[in-house]
Formats: sequence, C-alpha cells, structure tokens
Amino acid sequence: MSNTPMAASPLTRAVLEIDEYASGMGWDQPARLFALVDTGALRAQEPALAAQLGLESEGETTGFTPILQDEVPASKPLDEFLGTIAWPDAVAGCALTVERLMLPPSAEASVPEGLTGKKLTQWVAEHPDRQEVRMTVAVLRDGTRDSALRLREKDSPTEVLTGSELVPGLAEALTATFAE
Repeated sequence: MSNTPMAASPLTRAVLEIDEYASGMGWDQPARLFALVDTGALRAQEPALAAQLGLESEGETTGFTPILQDEVPASKPLDEFLGTIAWPDAVAGCALTVERLMLPPSAEASVPEGLTGKKLTQWVAEHPDRQEVRMTVAVLRDGTRDSALRLREKDSPTEVLTGSELVPGLAEALTATFAE
C-alpha cells in the first residue's frame, strides 16, 4: 500500500491497494475478483495465513485484506457471472477490477439510434473520444461502497479518481452478491 493515503477510510485504502496491484500487472488484463476480509479478524482467526500474507506485524486493527479469487470467466457476461456468486460469512465485502472503454458524456448524443450489443461495442471502440479506463469497485455487506478509476492515458497513482458513486451499476451488481 505504498501509495495509499493513511487518512482514507479502510474501504478506500483497500480499493487503492487493489488498484495499485492491478496497475503492477499492466493493461489489457482480465477482470479480477477479490474477497475483502476484516484484517483484524484474519489475524485472530488465521494467524498462519496472516503471517503468510505479511499481516502479522501491522499495528493497524481496522481495515480489509483483499484476497484474489479464481479467474473471472471471459466466456460469460460479467453480470451473469456475478449472479452466481455467494460469499461465506467470513467475507466482509468484495471488489472487482475491470477494464473498459469509456466515452465522455458529450458523446452520448451521437450514439446512432438502435445500436446495441456488439455493434455498440464496436462503435465505442472506434470513437475518436474513447478512453481506456480501469475501474476498481468495492462494496461491503452493509452497502458501503467505494471505487477508483484510472485512465490509461494518465496511468499514475496520483491521477486515480476515487469516490463512492463513480460506477454505481457495478457497485449494485457486487452488492447483489451478498443478497440472501
């Protein structure tokens, strides 16, 4: 967490830690799903695992430890995949990092009528104002959410935008993975 501000909330720190991890992998990466576990509980209940993760000596008692899950299947739409997830009680939250093409709001008016699916994706990919973005979105069981956006053209830890409402649709889909 070398670039993570200590004054940030525990969830924001986890989001920025995941963003930093994804950044280290480079661009053009598949989506990655993380379980978020309470770091203090992890130390108390699984001291060997905490030691393996390098958490045994940290003085901080609040926070979340992201644990990378199995690969997100590229063959299945993300919303369908998220609909198959059920988390055990030990998981306090989850996070997802995914890359997408994004258009500025001003481009919405120029979307040709009736474009959907693959044709819309192709149109966005060919649009001159498109931007590649990496989104990291995290949610807790209680609905708390946070996210980080990193543009490929401004790929620097100091250029990462954070906020709870940056990617509301993805945050809602992740929250639904905790529904009973």
